[in-house]
Formats: sequence, structure tokens, C-alpha cells
Amino acid sequence: MRLPHRVAFPATLLLVLSSGAVTAADMPPTLGAHVFLGQGEGLGVTPATTAPVDTQVSGSVFIAFNAGYASNDATPRDTYGNRWKPLGRAQTYANYGDRFTVQGYVVTDGKGGASHSVSIDKRGEPRGELSLPFVEVRHGTRVAAVARSYADGALQVASDTVTVNGPATLLAFWWGDGGVKRMTVSPGDGFQLIDAFVTLPDESGVQGAVAWRQVETAGTYRVHWTVAPVQGAALWLIAIQ
Repeated sequence: MRLPHRVAFPATLLLVLSSGAVTAADMPPTLGAHVFLGQGEGLGVTPATTAPVDTQVSGSVFIAFNAGYASNDATPRDTYGNRWKPLGRAQTYANYGDRFTVQGYVVTDGKGGASHSVSIDKRGEPRGELSLPFVEVRHGTRVAAVARSYADGALQVASDTVTVNGPATLLAFWWGDGGVKRMTVSPGDGFQLIDAFVTLPDESGVQGAVAWRQVETAGTYRVHWTVAPVQGAALWLIAIQ
């Protein structure tokens, strides 16, 4: 008797057949769209609005920052009507009195799509300097940890640490406080620079930089920034899972 031919299936295929297709909910968080708006002193307009980017229709966490005059402290709004919540309290810049602050905001379970932009109404200083980064983390559901600190001037400054229990997208934000208009900013520890406003107009502006790192395992992480010329900085490290 002739035995029937046996077909050998790869183990990965057997896994898919037995457990079903991988859904978006099973995917780890990852970096999505991002953009950085920098308005120079006396050159700004209101509202301050980022260039449009394409984001996911659903299933993203959005992060934005408002850095500039304390009187321009309006909560961000965006083209998809998301509700932005403060990410802790505002940080006042050193050596400028109380005139300048930087404030982070977050949206979880965000709605998005094509031509997605974020705006801030500038009620206090309509033409004043303002910097506004907007970052999407796809397949994220929550902010797992936030570390914020204010570093004194040094060639290299370090953030505080965040701890995660599994795969996460880490976003690092550097906000320099020096009265300089040309600078270099470089993250270490496996982070990659994705956006920066460090070549300022002659009229001045709010310098900032954004970096990210994808981590696959539980652990404790931080980022070191190397900066020239030396200056202090407000630092955020945000873990999204």
C-alpha cells in the first residue's frame, strides 16, 4: 500500500494557524509620524500650527510640547478633536524670571488620519517665540513612565531614569536654556535624534531636540545628551507601552 505524502509545515505557519492572525492590539508600540515647529522671536503667528503629517486612524499615543512664553500657555488642539491632557506641571526656565516655560501634553487612544496637525493659540505674545514638537507612537496605549529633571550647564547632561516591564517606545526631549543661537545636540545610549530646532533665527527662538529609542525588554533606561556650547536644559524621558 502506498502511504499518502506528508506535507511539512513550518513551525511559524503552524503557530499562525493555531493562534490566529496577529492583530494591531498585539503589536508593540513603535514610532509613528513626527514634526517640529519652531517660531522665532517677533516672527511668530497665532495660532502656532505644525506642518501636517499622516497618523494612524486609531491606536496611537500622541505627545506634544509647548515651549515659550509663559503667557502663551493654551492647551494644544488638533485637526481630529483629541483631548490633550497636561503631562505633569509646566517647567519654568532658569535665569529668565518667570517669563518662559515648557509644558508637555499627551493624548491616549488618539484619533488621527491624513494631514494631522497640532495648534496652540498664543494669547499672551502672538508674535513671540514658541517651539512645538508633535510625536505619534503607534500601537501605544499608555504612558508607562515619565522622568523629568533640570540639568545644570555641562558638556553632557543626563536625564532621570524610567523603568518599563516590557517592550516600549522611549521619547526624549531636550530643552536648552542658553542664550545661544547655534548649537549641536546629540543623544547617546542608543537613542536617535528625530527632530531638532538648534539653528535659531537671528531674532532668537526656543531651542529643542527630540530623540527616540525602541526597547524590547523590561529594564531601566536613561539618555545622555552631549551639547555644545555648554548650557543647562529641561529634560523629559517618556516611556510609552
